[in-house]
Amino acid sequence: MSNHQHTLIVDGTSGISGDMTVAALLDLGASEEHLREQLATLPVDGFTIAVTRVNRHGIDACDFDVQLAEGLENHDHDMAWLYGNEAAAEHTHEHEHCHEHDHEAHGHGHEDHHHAHHHHHRSLADVTAIIDGSQMSNGAKRRALAIFSVLAAAEAKAHGKTPETVMFHEVGAVDSIVDVCSVAICLDDLGIEDIVVESLSEGHGTIHCAHGLMPIPVPAVVNLCQAGNIALTPAPVAGELVTPTGAAIVAALRTSEHLPSRYRIEAVGYGAGKRPYEGCSGTLRCLLVHADA
Repeated sequence: MSNHQHTLIVDGTSGISGDMTVAALLDLGASEEHLREQLATLPVDGFTIAVTRVNRHGIDACDFDVQLAEGLENHDHDMAWLYGNEAAAEHTHEHEHCHEHDHEAHGHGHEDHHHAHHHHHRSLADVTAIIDGSQMSNGAKRRALAIFSVLAAAEAKAHGKTPETVMFHEVGAVDSIVDVCSVAICLDDLGIEDIVVESLSEGHGTIHCAHGLMPIPVPAVVNLCQAGNIALTPAPVAGELVTPTGAAIVAALRTSEHLPSRYRIEAVGYGAGKRPYEGCSGTLRCLLVHADA
């Protein structure tokens, strides 16, 4: 596979999260072995990754899961707590979470999936030191740092702080660092230069967080979509489809919002979300294409 000729088209019709993006890239052909080797160089402990196959609405998809050691695992909360809705509890089977008071209570995300009170808070400098301390390629480091930089700016704006002083809660958690670095490693491995995302579908409603009910999209996602000029398409889904990490991936790495006038599909990848939503496929589809000149 020759580098620098590949365009990635990210289909945002089911929203986006960090873990879904990693899974889709692995499904496209990024090397799991290479990913594991690179993640092993991160100067953090207490995590393993699981890559499996699942079926979502009849679609065979890859599932990427960061599993934390018990000491790092955080307290999970169910849909009823997050959404202030007892009926919603019937639909839950995975994690939800609070993210820097804005959280990642995400429809599909395993990504920043925990409440904010029980684990380390990290500054952008802390996260940068972890990424710089790894043996990831320069290109992967650059992308991972770009994602965290736009996240820090969005969180800082939401909380009246500066990017340097804002403390990541969920995004500082080990699993989120692994998600972001994994995206960067897989993009580098696939030789992807151009990333096209037309728009992102987002649900509606509210999420219960440390400061009460937050509207969807949450403040960090609003700020990321504003900063990255990302078009949002309202979806008939009660819940969050776009997580801050997912929005940050697009804001930091997207090179175009326009599809090529002609393209040939080289590979397709499906990344599974962790939560089923009515009216939503629950998978992130990514196409690796060659754009005709």
